[in-house]
Amino acid sequence: MAATTSRRRLPAPARRESILSAAISEFGHAGYDRARVADIAGRVGVTEPVVFQNFGTKAELFAAVLERASGELVRYLQSLHGRVSGADELVAILLGSGHHDRLHSHGGLGLIFTDAAEQRSETVIGQAFRHAHSRLIEGLASLLRQGQEEGSVRKDVEAVTLAEFVLSQIHARHFRQRHGKASRVLEEDQRGAVLAVLRSGRGPQAQGTGSRRIPS
Repeated sequence: MAATTSRRRLPAPARRESILSAAISEFGHAGYDRARVADIAGRVGVTEPVVFQNFGTKAELFAAVLERASGELVRYLQSLHGRVSGADELVAILLGSGHHDRLHSHGGLGLIFTDAAEQRSETVIGQAFRHAHSRLIEGLASLLRQGQEEGSVRKDVEAVTLAEFVLSQIHARHFRQRHGKASRVLEEDQRGAVLAVLRSGRGPQAQGTGSRRIPS
C-alpha cells in the first residue's frame, strides 16, 4: 500500500501563537503599512484566510501584536531592574543612546510602539495603543515605586507621573533622531537633566549619591 504523508495540523492555540510570533517579527521589520498578511502567513506555513480566521483583520492582528509587545517590554523592564542597583540606574540605561538604538532598530519592540502611535487614528489600533501604553506606564511606575522606597527616586511626585515623564523623554528622543540630526552631546546632557529631576528631593538618606556614574 502506498504511503501517504500530510503536514501535522497544529492545535488551534499553538497555531494562533505561531501566527502572532510571526506577526511580531514582520511588523517589527516592515512596519504596519508595508507588512503583508500573506508574508505573515508564509512564515507560518498557512494561508491568509487562516490568519484572518484567527485574528479578524490586519488591524486586529496588529492590536494583538501590540498587546504582546507591551507584556514583553514590561517583563524586560523587570529583568533589567533586577540587574542594576536602583530604579534611577534603570532609567539611565533606558535613556542611553545604545539601548535606545537597539530598542528602535528594525525588529525592535520600540518600533512597534512608534508605528502604533502613528496608526492610532484607526479605532482598533488606537484602543490597543492606549491600553498597551497604560500597561507600560504602570509597569515602569511599579519599579519607580520601589526606587522611592529604597531612596533612589524622589518621593514628592507620584510614580505614575514620573513614569509618564520618563516615557515622554524616550518618545522625544526617538522623534529627534527620526526627524533631525541628533547630537550625542546634547542627548547625554538631556539624559543627565532627566536623572537630576528623577533624583531630586529624595531626602537626607539619598544625599551624596547624585554624583554616581551614569550607566550607559
